[in-house]
Amino acid sequence: MGSTIIEKIVRNNTGKEVKPGDIVTVNVDRVMIHDIFIPFVASKFEEMGFTKLWDPDKVVLIYDHLVPASQVDDTRHFKVGNEFVEKYGMKNIHRADGICHQLMTEAGYVKPGNIVFGTDSHTTTYGCVGAFSSGIGYTEMASILGTGTMWIRVPETIRVNITGKLPKNVMAKDIILKIIGDLGADGATYKALEFAGDTVENMSVASRMSMSNMAIEAGAKCALFTPDEKTAQYCEMELTDRERDLVGDKDAVYCQVLNYKAEDFVPVMACPSNVDNVKPVAALEGKKIDQVFIGSCTNGRLEDLMAAAEVLKDKQIAPFVKLIVTPASRKIYLEAMKNGTIATLAASGAIITHPSCGLCCGRTGGILTDGEVVVATNNRNFLGRMGTSKVEIFLASPKSAAACAVAGKIVVPK
Repeated sequence: MGSTIIEKIVRNNTGKEVKPGDIVTVNVDRVMIHDIFIPFVASKFEEMGFTKLWDPDKVVLIYDHLVPASQVDDTRHFKVGNEFVEKYGMKNIHRADGICHQLMTEAGYVKPGNIVFGTDSHTTTYGCVGAFSSGIGYTEMASILGTGTMWIRVPETIRVNITGKLPKNVMAKDIILKIIGDLGADGATYKALEFAGDTVENMSVASRMSMSNMAIEAGAKCALFTPDEKTAQYCEMELTDRERDLVGDKDAVYCQVLNYKAEDFVPVMACPSNVDNVKPVAALEGKKIDQVFIGSCTNGRLEDLMAAAEVLKDKQIAPFVKLIVTPASRKIYLEAMKNGTIATLAASGAIITHPSCGLCCGRTGGILTDGEVVVATNNRNFLGRMGTSKVEIFLASPKSAAACAVAGKIVVPK
């Protein structure tokens, strides 16, 4: 009997044959802690009696949610983080380089076949390069810091096959929103999503990141893509036979199989206030908006900014709309400056911010108030996410978001 990608990753890590439902202890390749959680991780780590990190080189601390500080208590997180770094000899620290999930692959911390945990639910993002990555709480993280190991229950796998050529105005964000809408917010709970098909093979790593990032919105434990030459180039490495073998076997057992034709996808939005409340943009046309946000660990990459710039070139945003653009990392910001993307966005009337989580988590820059409507490219539209509980948040692709900024209302990107 064949194996799924997640079964192969766990088997390679533990040396044991595994099946869904098995509880195994894995050796952790890398962990990520972000600024919100570092005080709680540090406290729990010492409460457990640990006196040293299992491997300081495998621990990454990233300041992104609270940068720059927007509340007085934010600086406490920086102080505790800096003290923890100095006390335990950590070297992998990013204080203003971008969003944690972008940096973990961009900076080379995660490679195909790795097992990685992070103190954020969207840690599923690293499946874009064929790594098993998942979010955990601060108690589990403290335990890993001291032991280098973690128990998991091997998840069942939902196979998602996508074949054909996507319409020009459809992006990866539209695909994953459609899938989440079909599965429901709990339809993949503690399951692995495994993406395959020639549409997926033709995607950039950045597009795959958008999809693996949002898999958690259907409850998925992880979301996996088979490593290929694009992965190798992105990770600046040569793939081994073991890494190339991270593909779902034809005779692998799946708990569910979803089949899609790329030509059937259309621009969609997740409507307030649930990510699985997905509707075609065409069905929402005409709704007046107040703000547009393009950024986050879902859609703040170079190809996202370029897609928005393509729509906005030689146009002006509606006079009553605020357009906020937040690159996912400093590297992306610099690349977008170099190729003229930032200039195009700025010329259209966009506000360009520093790389960070920013508005996605309701922090620095752009929170809204009662009755306001925002079209955003991030991953969640829950009540109170971007201001008061009476703000309406519509999640969309960068192309759709940019088109709405120009129109001042929800429209289908042309």
